Amino acid sequence: MKEFILNFYGHAVFIYSLALILSYVALMWLAEISILRNKRRNLESYARNLLHKSPFTPGVSIVAPAYNEETTIVENVHSLLSQDYPLFEVIIVNDGSKDRTLERLIENFDLVEVPYAYVAQLKTKPYRRMFKSTRPEFARLKVVDKVNGGTKADAVNAGLNAAVFPYFINTDVDCILAKDAIFRCVLPLLKQENIIAVSGAMALSNGCKVEKGQIVEAYPPHAPVPLFQTLEYMRSFLIGKMGWSAINAMPNVSGGYGLFNREVVMAAGGYSPDSFAEDMDMLIRMVAYCCETKRPYRVVQIPYTCCWTEGPATLKVLSRQRIRWGRGLIQTFYKHRRLIGNPRYRQLGMVTLPYLLVFELTAPLIEFLGMLTLIFLGITGGVNWGYALVMFLAIYTFCILLSLFLISFDYAIGGSYKKIKSYLWIFLAALTEPFFYHPMVVFFSLRGYLNYLTGQKAVWGEMTRKGFSKKESTTK
Repeated sequence: MKEFILNFYGHAVFIYSLALILSYVALMWLAEISILRNKRRNLESYARNLLHKSPFTPGVSIVAPAYNEETTIVENVHSLLSQDYPLFEVIIVNDGSKDRTLERLIENFDLVEVPYAYVAQLKTKPYRRMFKSTRPEFARLKVVDKVNGGTKADAVNAGLNAAVFPYFINTDVDCILAKDAIFRCVLPLLKQENIIAVSGAMALSNGCKVEKGQIVEAYPPHAPVPLFQTLEYMRSFLIGKMGWSAINAMPNVSGGYGLFNREVVMAAGGYSPDSFAEDMDMLIRMVAYCCETKRPYRVVQIPYTCCWTEGPATLKVLSRQRIRWGRGLIQTFYKHRRLIGNPRYRQLGMVTLPYLLVFELTAPLIEFLGMLTLIFLGITGGVNWGYALVMFLAIYTFCILLSLFLISFDYAIGGSYKKIKSYLWIFLAALTEPFFYHPMVVFFSLRGYLNYLTGQKAVWGEMTRKGFSKKESTTK
């Protein structure tokens, strides 16, 4: 029995690890192609001039739900309003906040209640009222007040009901947008047809110097938990999503920042209030809708940092977030299981979902079972420690090389940080991630799976924010 376990475990680990490594190599290659293609097509000065002068410039609605955000709400609304784009509106959805979020908005932006023909095309918790500013400089701002829906999806749907433009940006009110964030996401619309969503890269604001709702100096966080997340974000956007974008097989557009075709989102039924991975669920339903109606589509990732957001700085907050993500992932796969391996849904059904099923959904379970097997074989004397060490060093070396490639990539394209020494902290995270951070994320994901399978009550929890000081950001 021990011999069988040893042989099966050894071969399974080798094959799975090799397949994962090869998939990352393929994604790196595709990411490089995608970034180079993006650079070749770049005509920024001409495009900016065209957008500022053309009567056909597409309008964009920025939709940002707010729940108990009194600490940062004013500064972040200023950030959203400071976009360098000629035609946009900012819709803040006060999702039944229990603190002074709404009061602070009213006081700082001179808001008054106005009559508004709110049409609930997407069903949400009851709409209460609409506020607009009496000051011309805040004419772009709308504040929708509604009953709390319990999820971000419900609030976003209310914002979409109030939006007037054909495209919208889904973001979080604690996010700080680059001044050219809208322009960066609209630019692909001028180059390619049939784009239904554009994903902008995101970075953590923890550690950055913030003034008047803008990042004035970008630094990586030095606290361990957000530092590891910085590495995760870079890997996800610059390798994962840029690679998937090259073959039009994007798995999701982050709920923190992304531009969407409002018509397609509405036709697909809007965001699902019962989903704990509403960003992935929404994109899957958008692509499924396009495939079922035979509508051509493209989903694009751009390599530019458009959005900065506070990341969890404590294990307690991180665990809540990752347990929710784990629960949302398994929930999404179960909900859309009919799409997996179905050629009707093109790259989504034949490539993206099967890949994520093997290397994303089942990865934490495989790693956990592998660790238990290793412990069992170690206790019973069935481990070839020389072979195990070689395997570990090979995988660890690949992870370090992957991180070096990622860091070099980000710096070369003028990414998150301007100084080389800032990337030394990212490299430090890469050296230690497999030993500390990654095992915790695996555990939190498994907790999310277990909560879903056992039917435990799902709660989002409150993400308390400390806001930003004048010198640097703090954490939540």
